[in-house]
Amino acid sequence: MDTDTVRDEALILRRPCANDGARIHALIAACPPLDTNTVYAYLLLAQYFQDTCIVACRQEDDDLAGFISGFIVPQRADTLFIWQVAVHPSQRGRGLAATMLDRLLQEQISRGVRFIETTVSPDNQGSRALFNALARRRGAVLSETPMFDRSLFGGQSHEDEPLLRLGPFQ
Repeated sequence: MDTDTVRDEALILRRPCANDGARIHALIAACPPLDTNTVYAYLLLAQYFQDTCIVACRQEDDDLAGFISGFIVPQRADTLFIWQVAVHPSQRGRGLAATMLDRLLQEQISRGVRFIETTVSPDNQGSRALFNALARRRGAVLSETPMFDRSLFGGQSHEDEPLLRLGPFQ
């Protein structure tokens, strides 16, 4: 991955590394309504799933501006599951999430990915708009089906997490 310019600010788009784990955790915590996982979870993503994740860092000071986590769905090598999309509040409105998602998808297409799946709660309009726009730009079909009902989250107050499936991509 190399340097991209996102609306006048030079950013480096790259794979995450273990040194990013705590910074990713802090970024996610600054991006409600995303669920904040442990630093350890982000260290694991950066170590073992770095080929299906992407970070955006400001070129001038290496501040973390964005992060997308994903993984290839077991037994379905043609499907990339996007787990979290985060853009620091100071970097929003510049198209960074779309730029990161496009870059990650393009890399995965070259590895045989043809579909993206993700879960997005009904009230997360930003993420819904991001994936709807991706489907439109790429001429892909977007479908929605139930996946995780709110009752599955135990005692936590949590919305349903329906599955969005986009594709096929070429």
